[in-house]
Amino acid sequence: MNYQPRSRADVLRLVEAYPLAWLIGAAGPAFDATPLPLLPETDASGAIVSLLGHFALRNPQVELLRRNPRALILFSGPHGYISPRLVSQRGWAPTWNYAVAKFQVDIEFVPDENLRAIEKLVEKMEGDVANPWQVAEVGTRLESMLRQIIAFRAHVRSVDGRFKLGQDEKPETHSELLARVADHDLTSWMADYGPPQSVATGMSGAVNEMAELNK
Repeated sequence: MNYQPRSRADVLRLVEAYPLAWLIGAAGPAFDATPLPLLPETDASGAIVSLLGHFALRNPQVELLRRNPRALILFSGPHGYISPRLVSQRGWAPTWNYAVAKFQVDIEFVPDENLRAIEKLVEKMEGDVANPWQVAEVGTRLESMLRQIIAFRAHVRSVDGRFKLGQDEKPETHSELLARVADHDLTSWMADYGPPQSVATGMSGAVNEMAELNK
């Protein structure tokens, strides 16, 4: 089983739920990488076509990406070690369940969107809480802070997702894992991908959709 996501919606859910990603470039003599929160931008079909973020302007990776805008972005969602202690079969081997996504992108710096990139990120992270914090509350320091960053848009060239969430386990094993794995975020995703017998019926169309996305 190659553990492809069922549809574009699974990849979008992962990026929205776990926005901190590694952005990796190879413009210099060695790979460089920076952890950054990124926001997905989608087309009418729900496919992620770009990712919006910002660098600290002093980050040396900025100059490297200006020379060569090609980059790799890695998102890691829920994951965890799965012990044989959690199932009835003592001969069952341990494994690691996870949901991850890899984007090949071209970076476009958009300094005119510095404020928008910050406002969109704050809006996303503050969510629907009562009296959410707003960027304007920084006050007179805002202009000088904006001069120290640079916004960018990562245009997506391809997407590769891997969602290994127990969908290949026997139904009874899957049920035991849902009841006994302590990480509730992980079990929520595992439950959504099972039970196994319901996954197989809808996989072929979703795999075709992801194949189209990756062309």
